[in-house]
Amino acid sequence: MTEDILINVTPFETRVALVEQGSVQELHIERSIQRGHVGNLYLGKVVRVLPGMQSAFVDIGLERAAFIHVADLRQNRSERSKGLPTTPIEKLLFEGQPIMVQVIKDPLGTKGARLSTQISIAGRMLVYLPFEPHVGISQRIDSESERLALRERVTRLLKEDDSGGFIVRTQAEGATDDELEADCSYLRTLWVSIQEKLKTQGAPALLYADLTLPQRVLRDMVTPSTTHITVDSRSTTQELLAWAKRYTPSVVDRIRHYSGERPLFDTANVDDEISRALSRRVDLKSGGYLIIDQTEALTTVDVNTGGYVGGRNFGDTIFKTNLEAAVAIARQLRLRNLGGIVILDFIDMEDQGHRDAVLAELNKALARDRTRVTVSGFSQLGLVEMTRKRTRDSLAHQLCEPCPTCQSRGNVRTPRTVCYEILREILRESRQFSPKEFRILASQAVVDLFLEEESDHLAILGDFIGKPISLQVESLYSQEQYDIVLI
Repeated sequence: MTEDILINVTPFETRVALVEQGSVQELHIERSIQRGHVGNLYLGKVVRVLPGMQSAFVDIGLERAAFIHVADLRQNRSERSKGLPTTPIEKLLFEGQPIMVQVIKDPLGTKGARLSTQISIAGRMLVYLPFEPHVGISQRIDSESERLALRERVTRLLKEDDSGGFIVRTQAEGATDDELEADCSYLRTLWVSIQEKLKTQGAPALLYADLTLPQRVLRDMVTPSTTHITVDSRSTTQELLAWAKRYTPSVVDRIRHYSGERPLFDTANVDDEISRALSRRVDLKSGGYLIIDQTEALTTVDVNTGGYVGGRNFGDTIFKTNLEAAVAIARQLRLRNLGGIVILDFIDMEDQGHRDAVLAELNKALARDRTRVTVSGFSQLGLVEMTRKRTRDSLAHQLCEPCPTCQSRGNVRTPRTVCYEILREILRESRQFSPKEFRILASQAVVDLFLEEESDHLAILGDFIGKPISLQVESLYSQEQYDIVLI
């Protein structure tokens, strides 16, 4: 399946869309003031050690202190591999200690970045491990003969005086010895420059920043099936060509500059896809639809038949809807970058063969996802539980913020409910104060209800407390907002 990569560059943000057969599959957004930190190396300072949680907070110069767990300290790696008890974190770290760390997860919500001392620096075909002298192979390389051949070739690149090792990436399949050696040399040179900077910096300090989004696209997203990499910025195109000539020569011929009159993303309706990706509801071609709800703990996807009645019988209708939904769910997970625990509520199917076919279709669609995914079978409740590795904010968290009106509840109190709250509040205040008049400041909907259906109750309350009650519309108030003024 062929794919195209579109890169839209502006002074304030860079957006990347991966398009397969005219359909947007992935979106990546990097804003100039909100660049991600994953992969960056810092010289940090330990600010607090928590023995009870076997973790520590480290100041790396970001807004919130970052977080490191004892499992992410390389000092315990050999003990864990042998199944031995690990050294407690309070014996490895102390407050004020300078420590070189790498960000493995960006800050999410109220949580700080997650750190590790197991340093790795990614290249085009190899990942350099400065402190781990071994050679690993990506699990996505299926051929056992190819795995053995790559291990032997990369092992020959190791030096006796070098304490580091490598992980071979999937892009190394089919690479020549010269390409592997060039990548190896680049990574070693980069590590030497990082060590030199380490000697001259005081904590907290940034030692190494990962590549820009367009450069990471060339390094991580381009595959043999990538047809074109289209960029709408001439300067960025030139930078990518120069970078590709040095590190990824095979990609150079696929990079091209777009100078058309229409915006680049309009040519693939990417902005429309972004708008749809921020909606709870996803319509299927058959007439069914998905409802996607993202919470702090997990994401739920509910499948509904909607207006689809095209099957020969009810069971066939459900089966076809679930098959289409399985493909759509896999695409939405990539498009929205949903991570963590995901619960899929397919329409109930009694036929075990239908269940197996839907699960197979889901796994097939998820196989194209670059992010690690684990799928369980149908549970006793008919739900499919799965996980998708979370490395950065979802699309909704990047582009949206909590609703100031409903405070992220997803609903607001009705005008009638607000009316009754106001009546109770006036009764409460009349027992403590004795003004000449109570004035209600509220939204148009609430005031209209007081003037119409709730006018009798307002009049009864005014007679009961012996004070006049007046109404005033505040157009800037939300439906739940109100004030009671004592005059």
